[in-house]
Amino acid sequence: MVAETVLTPANLIWPLFIAEGEGVEEPIASLPGVSRWSVDHIVARAREARALGIPCVALFQNTPRALRTDDAGEALNPDNLICRAVRAVKDAVPEIGILTDVALDPYTAHGHDGIVDDKGYVLNDVTSAILVEQALVQAEAGADIVAPSDMMDGRVGAIRQALEQRGHHNVQIMAYAAKYASAFYGPFRDAVGSRGLLKGDKKAYQMDYANAEEALREVAMDLAEGADTVMVKPGLPYLDIVRRVKERFEVPVFAYQVSGEYAMIEASAAAGAGDRDALVLETLTAFRRAGCSGVLTYHAPHAARLLAG
Repeated sequence: MVAETVLTPANLIWPLFIAEGEGVEEPIASLPGVSRWSVDHIVARAREARALGIPCVALFQNTPRALRTDDAGEALNPDNLICRAVRAVKDAVPEIGILTDVALDPYTAHGHDGIVDDKGYVLNDVTSAILVEQALVQAEAGADIVAPSDMMDGRVGAIRQALEQRGHHNVQIMAYAAKYASAFYGPFRDAVGSRGLLKGDKKAYQMDYANAEEALREVAMDLAEGADTVMVKPGLPYLDIVRRVKERFEVPVFAYQVSGEYAMIEASAAAGAGDRDALVLETLTAFRRAGCSGVLTYHAPHAARLLAG
């Protein structure tokens, strides 16, 4: 009765990984309990989300190595994995929201989020132009929310303009506005097949984890360019950023409880160092307490079942 913060399944977004094939489930060793699923299984997960009261799923594809190129051409294929999954989910479960990842790292042979020059430096403007086309391909497949996660400057405004010009007026942009160059992303890179491909690091375009004021500037730019909502990534180590963004801008703020955070909870539970159910609900409530409207979390179905009692 006197609790100041409420967590419900409506505050959860469930990230799902897509694999080629049919009837495929590929467990991800570094993310115990999480798998890559073929499109038919992704549809089943969307039905599960609907039954649990989870309003949105976030889709990420594992591109086969043979289709990964330096120019990320598969990202613009209207029949790529993510577009096929979007169409299938919208046909089967139209009321479920679909968030799609706008970034090139699942498609590049080098694992970076953009096009690189001969010195390995990511080219901002060249990359942004490709991201615009990628967002359009996903919107035309039926995505409700496109989420540029690349941290290129200026891409939100360019995507917003292109969506309007193509008539996608109701497609939202959730900008990864404060995405840090973090050590917590390792299992995700396993999930999308980019582990071992990356040469160097992403510190030239993702944020320094020592910086907070920079995050506020990044959020301000993305909102000015037309972002509907903003995201802070990772989650728990950056709740101070969530709170500052919420208080400064008074817009819907989301956080991504990333793969490394999930894996730590699972490892703790497996070792008997903590109770999984209690850890899951406490951490997700912390996101809400900090000011999150919603959380992307691999624990979404488990949390939803716990909340249902």
